[in-house]
Amino acid sequence: MIFLEKLYLAPLTCNHLVAYNACMVTDQDKVFKALADSSRRKLLDRLRKKGGLTLGELCEKHDMSRQAVTKHLALLEAANLVVTKKEGREKLHYLNPVPISEIYSRWIGKFEQERVQALQNLKQALEENNDE
Repeated sequence: MIFLEKLYLAPLTCNHLVAYNACMVTDQDKVFKALADSSRRKLLDRLRKKGGLTLGELCEKHDMSRQAVTKHLALLEAANLVVTKKEGREKLHYLNPVPISEIYSRWIGKFEQERVQALQNLKQALEENNDE
């Protein structure tokens, strides 16, 4: 009851409760959430370099428990960033780049591609000058 009184008295500009409703989470929200964690990004980088890794192989180069890697992989699978294939007793993990490509197309591709390319070219030129 106190919460409702404070909510009623607080000046709201929008309905904050709707923003946290689990039913309203989109596929892109899941992708952004999955990409927000550096450990998950490292797992994706490993799968980008070499797909078809088992859970044991993914655990080898990470300083986290097998259970932690499993939880990260479950979140990546829920975001459709990782797909799996069963081969015998092994479960092989592969990167699915489609959700990242969709985000790129929506947020960068249509609007800022030329500017982003110019910035990438500038960055590459500066890095090459630093190497010399």
